Amino acid sequence: MTPCKSFDLEHLHYLKMLSKQYPTVQSASTEIINLRAILNLPKGTEHFISDVHGEYEAFQHILNSASGVVREKIDELFANSVPKAERDQLATLVYYPREKLEEIERDTPDMREWFRITFHRLIDLCCLVSAQYTRSKVRKAMPQEYGYIIEELIHTHYEYSEANKRDYYENIISSMIDLDRAPNFLIQLCALIKRLSVDRLHLVGDIFDRGPGADVIMDELMDYHSVDIQWGNHDILWMGAASGSRTLVATVLANSLRYNNLDVIETGYGISLRPLSVFADAFYHDCDVSCWHVKLTKEEEERYTEQDKLRAARMHKAITILLFKLEGQKIMRNPSFGMDDRLLLDKIDYKNQSIVINGSTYHLEDTDFPTVDAKNPYALSPEEDVLIDQLTRSFLHSEKLQRHIRFLYSSGSLYLVYNGNLLFHGCVPMTEQGELMSFSIGCDKLAGRAFLDYADATARKAYYDKPGSPERQFGMDFLWFLWAGRNSPIFGRDRMTTFERRLILDESIWTEAKNAYYKLYQDPAVCCRLLKEFDLEGPHCHIINGHVPVKSKKGESPMKAGGKLLVIDGGFCKAYQKTTGIAGYTLIYTADCLRLVSHEPFVGRANAIQENRDIASSSQVFERLDTQAKIADTDVGRQLTEQIEDLMALLWAYRTGAIVERHK
Repeated sequence: MTPCKSFDLEHLHYLKMLSKQYPTVQSASTEIINLRAILNLPKGTEHFISDVHGEYEAFQHILNSASGVVREKIDELFANSVPKAERDQLATLVYYPREKLEEIERDTPDMREWFRITFHRLIDLCCLVSAQYTRSKVRKAMPQEYGYIIEELIHTHYEYSEANKRDYYENIISSMIDLDRAPNFLIQLCALIKRLSVDRLHLVGDIFDRGPGADVIMDELMDYHSVDIQWGNHDILWMGAASGSRTLVATVLANSLRYNNLDVIETGYGISLRPLSVFADAFYHDCDVSCWHVKLTKEEEERYTEQDKLRAARMHKAITILLFKLEGQKIMRNPSFGMDDRLLLDKIDYKNQSIVINGSTYHLEDTDFPTVDAKNPYALSPEEDVLIDQLTRSFLHSEKLQRHIRFLYSSGSLYLVYNGNLLFHGCVPMTEQGELMSFSIGCDKLAGRAFLDYADATARKAYYDKPGSPERQFGMDFLWFLWAGRNSPIFGRDRMTTFERRLILDESIWTEAKNAYYKLYQDPAVCCRLLKEFDLEGPHCHIINGHVPVKSKKGESPMKAGGKLLVIDGGFCKAYQKTTGIAGYTLIYTADCLRLVSHEPFVGRANAIQENRDIASSSQVFERLDTQAKIADTDVGRQLTEQIEDLMALLWAYRTGAIVERHK
């Protein structure tokens, strides 16, 4: 046997520390055997989701069903022995065990027999989804109160053994029913099946905005067993607001008012909008707000009074005008952003109610801005200053929001390299000539991976650096750049035309030109160059992208560059579904293949439970692996291989006497 690593003093010091965990040849050898065995297991299933935009019911269903993986396992086991209606009910039971069980108990006369049959089916399903893991990993995933019982049931194969094993198995189930523990046991068993169906969840950005339940989604993610997040532009927006950026607080409120999405702010995070309402009534009461009506559903139009709609429009106008001022201050404070052309308040011709943008004159639908001083348009009035400070404090003091944002920072990043795939929300900015675009924003001409690394580190300064410090202020300014800055890697456009969309009818000026990346990513050679920038090469490496909805109804494919790049934003958000024609793409990566799943709009949680209706989905395998991928082929496998090398070196040290075994 030869050592795997050279014996320098530093390595010997490390091996001495390792020997405290493995103090004998036997303990080190046992761990090597264990790790080598793990390396030969199939890689776990990875689940990729993007752009959920607060649509928590659809998100929860996709999460519960693992984009069809759970139903696929049910059909694999029972397609030839259980009628489809019962398989539908079993799938719904796994997705929503508590709610479905209540319904079944109301409609089923013999619950004892139902429990007995259902437990057999769930145990079989649990056996199937746990087969790719070690017993140790399955045991750790089990609920503590039922761990021993579940382990006994999934490892008892009485059809191959003596009759007393059958009695043992059946007695466990009977006792569970007799002691009235069956409902709770069933709920825990369903949770275990869902947990074992997916080994790792990747959420490729945009949890927040548009839909009503971003806070519910964040709670789900914080409880999930293994998840990473690649920040989207809407996530960055909320991260900045929670960090104390007055500009991004105003942006969150302006967006939420525009789409009448206030539940997450007021109910979810306990942030009162009364100060804004009082301010708007005081300063915008007699203003024209015809350009500022919020978007309402048909139901909301009927439910809200005209006074409600008027108040919302005033609030929307008041916070948006304040936002334009704060954005102007930020642009002037940071000339390196290169966005002076977005300073528009000082370009307004109030006499002619017009503005000149890029050399062209446009009529403005509204110039009735009582809080704007035409001679100093970017200065906040004393009342605006007090208002935005008060609102910002509310964001800083929302315990639930702060908890969620800390999780976004700790479990998230701007991009991720994982098991041969490059995950990010927006883009890697490129020039029209196909070169990596460089930036000098607090840095010196960084491009590609180097700039994304810098951007990730700077985004963290906004939250973690000392309040009031220049570093934290620049970090907050940089978060705004990531949200709306020219060619930002998570915005990916040359400008954000909120001003034009609110005040100018000519839609030609609304255009937000995309970065060249979104044309160039159709080219396999370009995608291969980008992958190489992140040290990824090989036939099974991909870029996995969100951010830009795929217009499926117009024939657009989520697969770009011959499958080297996948866009998995297909329209979770209801507002986008008229454009996309579907309700989202997700991606499943198993040990055997990569599979894109497209989803139809969700029927709603209540209908799903009552009618056993799943999200209508179609699955397309677009790449099969040459051989079944093992854990040895994954990033975790490479870490385990390094541990094996270290343990082999420790064995060598024991056997040469460099380190002495410690027997008890």
